Amino acid sequence: MRGSWEQISPSKDVDEVIDQLCPAVMRLPNARLKEFGQEYCGAIYSLGDGTYYASHPSPLSPQVLIVPERSKKCRPPRYVEDARGRVSILADYHSHPWPRNRMSQDDLLESNQRWFLRIQFDTTCHMMKLIPYVGENRPGEVYEREGREWRLIAIIQPEDKATGIVSPPEESKAP
Repeated sequence: MRGSWEQISPSKDVDEVIDQLCPAVMRLPNARLKEFGQEYCGAIYSLGDGTYYASHPSPLSPQVLIVPERSKKCRPPRYVEDARGRVSILADYHSHPWPRNRMSQDDLLESNQRWFLRIQFDTTCHMMKLIPYVGENRPGEVYEREGREWRLIAIIQPEDKATGIVSPPEESKAP
């Protein structure tokens, strides 16, 4: 994945980078075409100086425009190349080409988590964040962006991480 997407201003506040992603991705070809649309994936990373950057988005999957698809796939990047230095990836991000679309079961599966955070958004720029806590005996957390704040909307109990089953946040068994 190619680093530092010029459409996104770098920031020391990762949420400022996250808030820029959806409007920029929605300007890409086919990002809003629902069943005929395209998912885009990328990464949020740092070069070790406390500033966060967004990689260029890529579909990283075949684009199918002839037959409508009810679900889309986009593999999160395994690495980012940035000529300015060594990259440390914090999160992957991806779009869904439908409005009012939440994280899918596949988005929540522990086996699909590579980084500390997963960011997902739809065509209305409804933002969601997953903190999976992979390998930890504590619930994963699913948040929704409301204005400039993240609101906890669901948890994934440690025993449910393999299946991605969510529970209401008040069911947390964590200390």
